[in-house]
Amino acid sequence: MNSPLITWPSDEPAEKRTMASQLESRIRQDIINGHLAPGSRLRLKELAEAYGAGVIPLREALSRLANSGFVSAADQKGFSVGRISAAEIADITATRLHIECKALADSIRQGDVEWESRVLAAHHRLDRLTIVEGPERLLKPEWENAHEIFHQALISSCNSPTLLRLCSALRDQTARYRFLSMHYAESSVRDVPLEHRQLMDAALAKDADKACELLSKHYQATTDSVLKHSLLT
Repeated sequence: MNSPLITWPSDEPAEKRTMASQLESRIRQDIINGHLAPGSRLRLKELAEAYGAGVIPLREALSRLANSGFVSAADQKGFSVGRISAAEIADITATRLHIECKALADSIRQGDVEWESRVLAAHHRLDRLTIVEGPERLLKPEWENAHEIFHQALISSCNSPTLLRLCSALRDQTARYRFLSMHYAESSVRDVPLEHRQLMDAALAKDADKACELLSKHYQATTDSVLKHSLLT
């Protein structure tokens, strides 16, 4: 059963999207990759010059990002980049595992041929993309998008709109932490593509218990890497 909450890549040209949507995407990516530091003030005039945009669409974009936790909005103080912490990533991970494992198990039990095709297609694309780029090891937007689509595909046959909505919100909140994990991945022994292949194989084999175990290890490994290498407090 394909949920209406799952959104797949659009063929719509970027220029046809609203300016606010384009700005939301650009600012979100700059926050994820650390170009906009956690806690830093987001002054509309400076942003307008940096992004070549007007104040009105910028304000709308920042308001949208505030809804997902990437940006903080305070009366009389304007906008700032949302802060990150060790306690937050630990809490988000624990909650995400509880919610998404339930959605994954339900999706596997109810998954049909169309679901299998979505999972295979999403993994095929993800497996052929490079994760990071450049000496700064920035998370590539193409990989990040494919990664999100793969995990969406895995749970796309879950028939609970509420579970899917919660999974989406929690996935959004972990994006910045995933960048930190990938930034330090060079010094670890982690094989992320292998983790995804094993997860796909377990899901397609209809082994919900193994798939949930692998998903838990996959997410926990990201959190452990962040906590081990970063300076979060």
